[in-house]
Amino acid sequence: MVKTSPVPPGRIRVINDVPVRPTGDFVLYWMTAIRRSQWNFCLQRAVELAEECEKPLLVFEALRSGYSWASDRLHHFVIQGMADNQRRLKKHGIAYFPYLESEPGDGTGLLKYLAERACAVVGDDFPCFFLPAMTRVAANQIGGRFELVDSNGILPLRAADQVFVRAHYFRRFLQKNLRPHLRQFPQRNPLAGKKLPQLNQLPPLIGKRWPVADVARRAVEPASLADFPIDHCVTPGSVAGGSEAAQARLRRFLKQSVDEYEEERNHPDSDGGSGLSPYLHFGHISPHQIFHELMKRDEWSIEDLAEKANGSREGWWNASPATEAFLDELITWREVGYNMCWQRRDYDRYESLPDWAQTTLRDHERDPREYLYELEDFEHSRTHDELWNAAQRQLVCEGRMHNYLRMLWGKKILHWTPDARTALQIMIELNNKYALDGRNPNSYSGIFWVLGRYDRAWGPERKIFGKIRYMASENTAKKLRLKQYLARYGD
Repeated sequence: MVKTSPVPPGRIRVINDVPVRPTGDFVLYWMTAIRRSQWNFCLQRAVELAEECEKPLLVFEALRSGYSWASDRLHHFVIQGMADNQRRLKKHGIAYFPYLESEPGDGTGLLKYLAERACAVVGDDFPCFFLPAMTRVAANQIGGRFELVDSNGILPLRAADQVFVRAHYFRRFLQKNLRPHLRQFPQRNPLAGKKLPQLNQLPPLIGKRWPVADVARRAVEPASLADFPIDHCVTPGSVAGGSEAAQARLRRFLKQSVDEYEEERNHPDSDGGSGLSPYLHFGHISPHQIFHELMKRDEWSIEDLAEKANGSREGWWNASPATEAFLDELITWREVGYNMCWQRRDYDRYESLPDWAQTTLRDHERDPREYLYELEDFEHSRTHDELWNAAQRQLVCEGRMHNYLRMLWGKKILHWTPDARTALQIMIELNNKYALDGRNPNSYSGIFWVLGRYDRAWGPERKIFGKIRYMASENTAKKLRLKQYLARYGD
């Protein structure tokens, strides 16, 4: 159905444009965002360079301790993925170096030390959170060949050099331009059949200054995270991390839920979403694989694509309604956020909102609010609204929230805070602190959609909201099945 290919040049961004050093000890893959060993253009590119140099491949995956919102929940999810990577890479005879920073700054100099011994360094090109700044710093520390590879989405990041202000416009662009990229998929297993030289031992200082982490133990002993200077109040949720859990979740969705996705995804009682968002965020699963498995199930081929490019959510794929609804979330709504993040460093700032949204919110800033809550009230589900409180409890307890209720969650924060800037700060804080899929281009799209991004002006004009789309708990409760959800997460 889809064709794998060498890594397309449009997905490779050369940071340090110097020749590969054939005398190096290994090719280094610095794994930071695309944390998987399958369907990964980044790993595939590192394998290509290792074959050219006839040198071993070293996969280096680290986890800092000083990043914003660092917690047991996020650490444990990532470490579970590291344990999966360690097992899979060992089967292929690939050297793997997992590193967990004990204190902020302990890892200083490690990447430079490894890069000095490398033929070339390949990294993940991820456009959000602290990773772009980290790679800019790294570029000054890596003297040799340094490439970043984009394995984020079906559409390469830099295939569109404009920011799309509406999802409709981005969808229309996809309908005009996505077809060739559907023929350029990463290899399912870029290590299969490869005979790379073995790296018999890690460089001398590894194990002394920077010890190899026991990720297998920590993945099954979350209590061991007490060693790290992170937030221990945000505990691991019920969602397991790692590529193996991601594969199981995908199989379950394709077998049990996808046929009812269009009808059931909005009903909290059904919990009909895919549940793949945390795995996509941490790179434990590839959107290419999800697309491939879904369309293979539908016996679909690229020739089924319609020729029209009108921006419609339906009809272009010529697939079942449920499949088309899911693809619109997986590609259009997910990747429109990536489109903004790589082009605008202020993607998480209030000033990045459309002018019309900023204007209407400013015009209604002084409107009286019947209810006003502080951050702690929201965090601990202390509002007057039973449904809102239930959604917040799910977020705090499990690290996820039902997708439809997440929209309502944000709208009511705007409704119950002094101004839109305060609402934005609270949404970002709660989402990034508790949500496993926070700190992601897609999650910033959802937060800013609450305030008008990717939307249009609505009428009639309302108090507080102005021309921003309005949502109310009462109307939501009338439309959705909530009895079981409220029984589980209510007071």
